[in-house]
Amino acid sequence: MKLIFNYIKKEAVLSISFLLAIISMLFVPLDNKYISYIDFHTLIVLFSLMLIMAGLRSLGIFSMIGSWMLKKMRNVRSLSIVLVLLCFAFSMLITNDVALITFVPFTIDILVMTGLEKYMISIIVLQTIASNLGSMLTPLGNPQNLYLFSLSGMSLNKFLSLMMPYTLLSLIGLLVVCLVLIDRKAVEVKLQLNHNLILNQKKKIIVYILLFLFALTSVTHIISVYITGTVILLAVFLIDRRIIGKADYALLFTFIFLFIFIGNMKRIPEISFWFNSVIKGNELITSVLASQVISNVPAAILLSGFTDNISSLIIGTNLGGLGTIIASMASLISFKYYAKTEGKRNVVYLVVFTLLNLIFLAALLILYYILAKR
Repeated sequence: MKLIFNYIKKEAVLSISFLLAIISMLFVPLDNKYISYIDFHTLIVLFSLMLIMAGLRSLGIFSMIGSWMLKKMRNVRSLSIVLVLLCFAFSMLITNDVALITFVPFTIDILVMTGLEKYMISIIVLQTIASNLGSMLTPLGNPQNLYLFSLSGMSLNKFLSLMMPYTLLSLIGLLVVCLVLIDRKAVEVKLQLNHNLILNQKKKIIVYILLFLFALTSVTHIISVYITGTVILLAVFLIDRRIIGKADYALLFTFIFLFIFIGNMKRIPEISFWFNSVIKGNELITSVLASQVISNVPAAILLSGFTDNISSLIIGTNLGGLGTIIASMASLISFKYYAKTEGKRNVVYLVVFTLLNLIFLAALLILYYILAKR
């Protein structure tokens, strides 16, 4: 019983989505329409990308790139800018959570090694914001983008154009905050780069990169997702079958349970009408507010069932990832890593996190309303 309780506590979003699915099934009995609820395209692409990123991360390629970029840093400000921009840039391709899983522990090690622990809260919070904001530019950046991009049927160029203004303002904001919060104290970063380890894994790295490019063909609907998914699964199994166990199955099942819940809600006329009346015309603000409570991935799936204005949902759920610590589940990854450090100040972290998130959220909302009036 204790194990079950601990798992529910650990995977709260999964548990809640499962409960919602079960409750909805009491009103809509299981039938052959259930299978139509599931967006298999999104699930297979997401699973494929999880495997590829887990494989690349296991080979240490991202940490290697980060180490190489930090070699010539001579002060804390330049060090912090590189650490923050690593998360910002990589999140566009490897997703926000993978960027944080990769670079936050790396950052903690660097700061402890150089005696710069006092900057830890500021830098990790900025890395978290950078990952959430960098990830909004591309369909690959986060799970809700992948889902909404697939649902919308829009072209890649249209998606990039939609999110580019917010990404550029975010980049400028991150640089300004780094300049304001972080001083130019001298620092010397000495890192031992294990080039031999990377060279020994060169063939595997090339294979994973090719698999990543292959996965992109299904994102853009060039090749069937069933073909790419099968090839990627078999390839990863042959390279290192242990990687298959590293996919985020909790997230995949969260998607499935929410698909069931939304599908059933749409078949109950009274509830469907209420959702439509609340969301229609208010997609942006509704998705931002919903994200603060249930996080942006569930918010995207939930609200998409009751509106055709997917563009506003894309913007809203990405901006909605700012704010509370649970607005984006990726933010919890950083906090969990920080909470394990010696001398942690969790309350201070949450205060700094919330304050900076609200500043960025306000700036991006202002930009949205300026663009909306044009």
